[in-house]
Order: sequence, then C-alpha cells, then structure tokens
Amino acid sequence: MELIDFILHFDKHLQDFINAYGALVYGLLFLIVFMETGLVVTPFLPGDSLLFAAGALAANPVNGLNIFLIIILLILAALCGDNSNYFIGKFLAKKGEGAKLFGIFTIRKDYLDKTHQFYEKHGARTIIIARFVPIVRTFAPFVAGVGNMDYKKYISYCIGGAILWVTSISLAGYFFGSLPWIQANFEKVVFGIILVSLVPVAIEFVKHKRASN
Repeated sequence: MELIDFILHFDKHLQDFINAYGALVYGLLFLIVFMETGLVVTPFLPGDSLLFAAGALAANPVNGLNIFLIIILLILAALCGDNSNYFIGKFLAKKGEGAKLFGIFTIRKDYLDKTHQFYEKHGARTIIIARFVPIVRTFAPFVAGVGNMDYKKYISYCIGGAILWVTSISLAGYFFGSLPWIQANFEKVVFGIILVSLVPVAIEFVKHKRASN
C-alpha cells in the first residue's frame, strides 16, 4: 500500500524532497529512471508519473528546476538503464540452455531463438512502443539482449524511444501539470497515463488476432 501511495502521489513526495534537499532532486530522478529501466527487479518504480511530476514541478519557478536539464538527464538515465539491461540479458543468454536468471528461471535455447526472430522482425516497433508501457519497458531491453538483437539496430531504436518518451511526458507535465484540476487529482492523471500507455499494446494485440484468423 505504501508503494501504491508513493506512485499515485509522487508529485507530493517529490515536492517534499525538493523542499528538503533542493538540487539533489536531479540525482534522485536520474537514479529512479535508471533503476526502472535498467534493473528487471524494479519494474514497479514510477516512470511516466515521475516524468510528468518532474515537468510540473519544473514549471513552478519557486522550485528552481530547469526543464531542459531534467529532460537531458533523464534521457541519459533511460539510455544507461536500457544498456545495462540489454547487456545483462546478453550475458545470461551466452550461457545457453540451462542458464539461470537469478538462480530461478531457466533460459531455454529455443526461447532465445524465438526471441531473436521476434526482434529481428518487429524490433523497431517493439522497442519504441515498449518505452511507453509500464513494466514492459523494464523487460524489453533485457529480452532484446537475451534474444541477441543486433546492438546497432537496438541502440538506434532505443535512443529514439528515450528521447520521445522523456520529452513528451516531461513537457506535458510542464505545460499542463500546474492546472488546478490536475494538481488536485494527480492520482487520476497517473491512472490516465497508464491507460493511454496501454493503447498501443491493445492495438497490436487486435492486429495480431486479426492476422491469425
């Protein structure tokens, strides 16, 4: 329950941190985005809500935050996280059949082959769409590494997705986050962002079902 409260009211928690520690909030934002995108064990950390809240707080001059610095830092954080996740997945995949993920899950050779084929066929669309989907964006880089997706292809899609994700949601918070209704109903905004982020997944699912029929 505390985690849910932390995510749904992240704007208030972030404001408290700014009031207490000032510019150190940049480091906190970087760390959270890095962990959310770079460690498969922390997909529960706020991503979209963090970007939106950071943008909204940057719009208030009292907080002394620079929206352009936030965008640059968090793009870098997302890219660092993605690369860490990718190479962790690639390292585990090299162990081949019988390799264990955290000593629990077996990475089967046939799964690796199927994953590789999937990313070769849908790589660009998958990486970019996954960026906007909570939890999925945490696992997508790892799976790309496990599937041995070509790194040059992966990183080009990854950079484009990171720029689009961080910039769009941060600026949305910057321009609209100060509206009274949004400030009073931040948890509804978070749910709304999550629902919107699931639209591309729903579209892809419908396309897949139609193609299989």
